[in-house]
Amino acid sequence: MKTLRATLSTLLSLLIVFPIVYSISASFFQYTDFTALPARLFPSRLNIGNYVRAFSESFLARFLLNSLLTAIAGTLLRMAISILAAYTFSFFTFKGRNALFILIVATMLLPSDALIIANFMTIRALRLTDTYLGIIATSLLAPTHIFMLRQYFRMMSVEYREAAIIEGCSDSRFLSMLLMPMSKAVILTLAIHSFSTIFNDYLWPLLVTNKTSMRTVQVGLTMMGFSEQLDYGPQFAAITFLMTPILIVFIALHKPIIESVSIRFTGR
Repeated sequence: MKTLRATLSTLLSLLIVFPIVYSISASFFQYTDFTALPARLFPSRLNIGNYVRAFSESFLARFLLNSLLTAIAGTLLRMAISILAAYTFSFFTFKGRNALFILIVATMLLPSDALIIANFMTIRALRLTDTYLGIIATSLLAPTHIFMLRQYFRMMSVEYREAAIIEGCSDSRFLSMLLMPMSKAVILTLAIHSFSTIFNDYLWPLLVTNKTSMRTVQVGLTMMGFSEQLDYGPQFAAITFLMTPILIVFIALHKPIIESVSIRFTGR
């Protein structure tokens, strides 16, 4: 049983890692390597010219800057709103609390594409097209994040907060010094999800940006045009370069998440 589980885990890992490895390898391909038979997994000769062309024949650096700014700002604002909303729904009692929470959760049933026209009309009416705020505006409220954080916070005993208040601890200090550290695993997981979702978004940035200087990487990548014949090398070079931020975020945060989960369930 253990051998079967290890085999399946290995195969699944290879399936997940293969596209990343191939993308990195293909970014160094010569043009003839893509048409070679049998198909190549590794380049016949390293061709760093693909990276030079990717940067020189497109606004790749600007696209990446736009995506990083919107992803970081959007993630921070989304997580701040979600944490505060979840804390309110978990530890405060006020009239209409449950009805408001149900209303927020109900919006999860609405497909995002069904709201995109209305959202675009609103952003255009507010003259926020071709702005960073316009790009991240629809990402600020995340009902799924609020729901998951609220459910996690409710696992904490209300007595923790009551004891902290009696000792003179404010709500802001209780939230930042006690509740958030205890919820680090779920907060970091949702933060990674938010960053990758906003960073990889395509349709919404395409609608609200008209200037090339405001395009994000996902939109800009599809607009990359290279002279002469269709050459996949520079495109794979751009894709490989644009994968870097997501990989860095995951590598930097996956260890704290694992440690937090281990402490939570094993007490060590």
